[in-house]
Order: sequence, then C-alpha cells, then structure tokens
Amino acid sequence: MCGIAGVWLRADRQAVATAIQRMTAQLTHRGPDDGGVWVDVALGLGLGHRRLAILDRSPLGAQPMVAPNGLVLVWNGEIYNFAALRRELAGQGWRFRGHSDTEVLLAGIVVWGLVPCLQRCRGMFALALWHPQERCLYLARDRMGEKPLYYGWTGAGFVFASELKALRCSPGWWGEINPYALHLLLSYGYIPGPASIYQNIYKLPPGTWLKIPQPEAVVQPQSYWSLAAVVAAQTPWHLSPPETVAMCEQLLTQTIGEQMVADVPLGAFLSGGVDSSLIVALMQKQSPQPVKTFTIGFTETAYNEAPWAKQIAQHLGTAHTELMTTPALAMAVIPKLPHIYDEPFADNSQIPTFLVAELTRQSVTVSLSGDGGDELFGGYRQYLYGRTIWRAIAWLPLPIRQRLAHLCQKIPAPWVNSCFTTPYYSPEDNLARLAAVFREPHPAGMYDYLSRRWLTPPLARDLGVHLGKHHPTVLQKLAADAPLLSDEIHVFMYADCLMELPDDILVKVDRATMAVGLESRAPYLDQQVVELAWRLPLRYKIYQGQSKWILRQILYQYVPPKLLARPKQGFALPLGEWLRQPPLRDWAEGLLHPQRLHQQGYFEPHIIQQKWQEHVQGRFNWQAQLWPVLMFQAWLERQR
Repeated sequence: MCGIAGVWLRADRQAVATAIQRMTAQLTHRGPDDGGVWVDVALGLGLGHRRLAILDRSPLGAQPMVAPNGLVLVWNGEIYNFAALRRELAGQGWRFRGHSDTEVLLAGIVVWGLVPCLQRCRGMFALALWHPQERCLYLARDRMGEKPLYYGWTGAGFVFASELKALRCSPGWWGEINPYALHLLLSYGYIPGPASIYQNIYKLPPGTWLKIPQPEAVVQPQSYWSLAAVVAAQTPWHLSPPETVAMCEQLLTQTIGEQMVADVPLGAFLSGGVDSSLIVALMQKQSPQPVKTFTIGFTETAYNEAPWAKQIAQHLGTAHTELMTTPALAMAVIPKLPHIYDEPFADNSQIPTFLVAELTRQSVTVSLSGDGGDELFGGYRQYLYGRTIWRAIAWLPLPIRQRLAHLCQKIPAPWVNSCFTTPYYSPEDNLARLAAVFREPHPAGMYDYLSRRWLTPPLARDLGVHLGKHHPTVLQKLAADAPLLSDEIHVFMYADCLMELPDDILVKVDRATMAVGLESRAPYLDQQVVELAWRLPLRYKIYQGQSKWILRQILYQYVPPKLLARPKQGFALPLGEWLRQPPLRDWAEGLLHPQRLHQQGYFEPHIIQQKWQEHVQGRFNWQAQLWPVLMFQAWLERQR
C-alpha cells in the first residue's frame, strides 16, 4: 500500500520539483519503506510516490515506474489477479523484469489501454498515469472506493493526492472551506463524495477515470464500472440453497486465498461478528500456520465483543491478541484524529479502528477485514425496521402523508414523550423525523432522513446558505439514478454501497491503517463477490428476520452457531458516557465554548450549547449530533 501525489503547474514550472517533493513527503506514513518522484520541468508536471512494499520489495517494484514507451505510473493498491494477468501478458510477448503487480498493471495499460486494463483488474487502487504521446494525465479509482483519490485546482494548476495533507503543500493552495461539505458533515457524520471540505477539491468517485489534457481543463469523471449496471443486470436465480452456499463458499475461499498473497507478515481483524469470523475461518482453512488475529475490547460490557472474538479465535486455533480500550486510551487518540483523517470525519468508531490498527501493525504489515459484509449481505438492523416503517406508510397517497407531516407539528409534547422513549433524540426531533418520513415519495429519501444526525444542521446564518432547502438529499439523488429494485431493503443496501461504504466505512479503515503503515484488505469487496452478492435473491441475505443468512450457513461449517447467537453490536464505543466525564468533557467544552463558536462563524452557538447541556445533564444522548461538531472544531484548530 502506498500514497501518491501530483501537480501540473500552469506557470512557474521550475517550482515543480520542489512542490512534488514537499507533497510526497506528507504521505510518508502511507509508504514508510521508500519514495520517488518523476518530474518534467518543461511541462511543469510532477508525480510522486511513497511505498509500503508488499509484493516484490526489491527496487524492481519501485515507483514511479516508466514503461518502454514512456508511460509513467504511480499508484496505490493491490491487483489480486495480477498472476493471471501476468501469464496472459507474458503469452503476448511481454518481458517482465520483476514480480510486482505494479509492473503487471503498467504492462497491461501499455498492451490493452487504460480502460480495458482497469476492467480486467480485480483489486483496490487509485492511480495516476502520464501518457506522453497523448500529452494527457489520467486518474482512476477502484470499483468500490477502497483507496482514496482527491483532485482539483489551486491558484497554480491541477493537483491530486491520496490525502488532503499533500494538497495543502501544493503551490497556490487556497484552502477555502466548502459550506455544502460542512452541511453534509453535520447531516451524516462524514462528507459524501464527490465533495470535500475544501472548495474546488473533489473525491474521484469509485469505478471512474479522469482524463486531464491540460492543467486548467474542466474535466468530468467517466465510468469504467458501475454498481447500477450490475444491479440492473440481475437475472433469475435457479440454484438451490445448498448449491448457493457451496458456490459462495468456493468464491470467498478463492478470493481470500488471493488476498493472502504477500511478501510480508499477514493477519486479520477479528471482532467476533459474522463477517470477520468468516474471513478468519477461510484464512485458517488455507494457512499451514495459525493466523494472527487482533481485536479491541471495552471495559463497558454493553460494547465489548472481545470475549466472543476470543472464543472464536480459540475454536479456529488462531494466534490471537486483544487490547482493552479505556477513556484514557481514547483521549490519547483524539488529538491525532484531525491529522489522520485530514478532513472532518465523525464516525466515532474511528477511535477503536485506529487502536486496533496500531495494535495489529506491531505484528503484521497486511490485515484482512470484514468490511462490506453488512452492505452486501443485509447485515444492518435498520434495513428491516426501515422496510417496516416504509410499508406502514407507503400505502397512503402522498398528499395524505404530506398532510400528516403537517399535523405532526401540532402533536402535544406529553403524548410524544409517552410514545418516543429513545434517549437519542428529543420528542421534537422525533416529530421532525416522523414528518420528514411522511413527506418522502421514495424509500431512499425516507432512509436518508432516518440516517441523518442533524435534520437541520445549525450552520451560522452568515454563511448565507440553507443548502438543505435548495439541494436534494444525497440519497434522493441516488434514488433518481437507481435501477428498479424489487424490495426496499435492496434500495437501502444499494444506497449504502454508493455512499456510506466508500465515504464512511472505507475512509475510516484506510486512514486509520495507513496512519500506522498497515495495509487493510477487504475480500467482500472483490468485484466477483460484489457481483455475486447482487445476483442473490434477498432471501439468501435476510431469511426469517436473520441477517446475512448465506454467510452464516458457510460460517456454521467452521464455528458453532452458539458462538454467534447474539445481537449485532457494531464497532462502536461508549462515547456518550465518556463525553460526560473528564478528560473528554473538558476537551469538548473548550471546543464548544459559545464565544469560540461565535468568533469562528460556522455554527449557531445557542443551538450547540443547548444540545451540549442536555447531553452532559443526561437528558438525552446527543453524541451523534455533537461529535461531527467536535471533529470539525478539532480539525479547524489544527488548520491554524
């Protein structure tokens, strides 16, 4: 795994060498083993690379790599089917010098062209390619968005990088905050692409490529693979349940075997849930040695899955390591978060994710994870209750539902208090969510409102934007473009695959692991697994109320069902409780001080203070709303 950066200057081209060196140096944590740059001063173009050597650790695998015809490649990722592609290319006469997948990728681009090569590659990647004959720069990103790639324009030209910290070192950097991105952050706890926290800087969408003919050119991403096309191409499924289980097990075993190829020590994250347990079981099945597994536990029993992970590790015979998390450990991580994540990011499981990555890196350089299992195989609880809610209201004509939404505003508070007992929202907030759900014409829009943290983000009026009124929700946009899906649960899963997975889950894991020089691989996100998962009827994912049915049937062949007979907990931490006591309370109060908020001018201080006081007094648990504000405040403080 690695980090890449590039700059294409419009003028002052002599500065390009210094610029790309500075940008690349900011990514050393992603590639601590080596680094290199390629510069064409006459063009004002520089490409940089930091290397975490996984395959062919010799200089023959170093980047930037130049082909015989002059093509220059820098990239971040792994091509899991590189051995098969290498044999195919060798059969066509290509002579290889080393055995890295970088050389295979570059050879494939030369022989087949960029887009045909991308369509043949199965893996995770973000790449930049300079084509001297066409005098064009190309960028591309993997299908599901496992590896990050930012791009955009500064006052000096075109820039790109794996992380924003590299762009902030580029010539002509502006760094103006994007109000729409701030609105998204408070709504979801992360910033869905293609937006970034900065104006004129974007995330390249998964499954797309970009052609840049000159540094000032206005360009639009183009798809080489589309999840919408995969979903739309569904065909009837005729295999019996036993045949389906056998097919899925064979594909997952093959995929995991491919992802276990490395020239460095390898292990796996093990939470004790279905997804990671199945990954570890199929790894151990193929490994002559005990697989090294790692987990994080909590002293609070309600959040602690470590005992279950330990039992599964003992049953499978892995070499298991666990770390118990405390408020003190979490507090030690929090000051690092703005640097690790580069833009405000508020999935609070980022803290245990970093801790387990740090623990894992002490023993291995590559770790497999269960990311993607929930989104592809129906693992989230909200899928079932979301469908229940939608079917309870969807039979009503939309005008009647809109009338009901209006009446929600007149329901007496005592009645609301007796009906809504959740500690996470106030009665007023619950009513607002109910009204929003009634108004929605599509289940994706309903799912959006159920997923939001702030329904109306408390942005300062001086920003001059009320984006929630003038922009369709992100999930509404997805619904408009979505293929026809026969069940609401598939609508929710599709939306999560396009937004929450690449912009929350995979961001969380990539930045946490790369901060410590650890490569994370996600077998469930292999192209063949994704496409098979979307071919499966819903009954193979959720059966009689049980999630991830097909994965469970495979896992039960290796692990007794009793070790998995418990509700899904997720990889969260008791942040709400921790924020009410030192040292987190003192840290949060400093960032949320009304005078500070007023001077900065991004939020309405009185709204934030009301939520904070209700939280510390224990009236409601506002951690989901407060954490995005705190993460923005901490990030903003670091920018100074």
